Amino acid sequence: MCVVAVYYASAQITEIPKKEIPADYGYIVKIGQQLPAFEMQLPDGTQIATSDFKGKVVMLQFTASWCPVCRKEMPHIEKEIWQKHKNNPDFVLYGIDLKEDAATTAKFRKDLKITYPLALDPLGKIFYTFAVQNAGVTRNIIIDKNGKIVYMTRLYKKEEFQEMKKVIELLLEHSVDSNKH
Repeated sequence: MCVVAVYYASAQITEIPKKEIPADYGYIVKIGQQLPAFEMQLPDGTQIATSDFKGKVVMLQFTASWCPVCRKEMPHIEKEIWQKHKNNPDFVLYGIDLKEDAATTAKFRKDLKITYPLALDPLGKIFYTFAVQNAGVTRNIIIDKNGKIVYMTRLYKKEEFQEMKKVIELLLEHSVDSNKH
């Protein structure tokens, strides 16, 4: 694992793993790029915009009910990330359900006993802002509090998942430190 220093406005440095994203991951976006602006809706009708993420560490998890790898990964996200950080005001996590309606998304969330929010992407517009057409759906994107993409995954690989958790921890530690100054 390579480490890169990321500078924040406070001039403090947080070290996060630098990851080369393989071409076969199918991403359009790149590490270091600003998060593209988009809006999404939760099954209950609540509207969410990327502007709501300002100043927060964000995890976007792209998923679908028909995806077996998603179903394998999501309980780990629930237990190891969401349950640990859900009460942290500096952290936001949204699953984004690809090309499914509100009823299917709500049932999917209930069946897997997921408590983090799953947003709707019925036409795949959000997904295809990040990944090429026909790219696989199981993927996570971590965004720092400045709105920059800092980490991306594809499929569920334990080592990559553990590294992603560490990135989130480091970004949140920085958020706590910068709030003290």
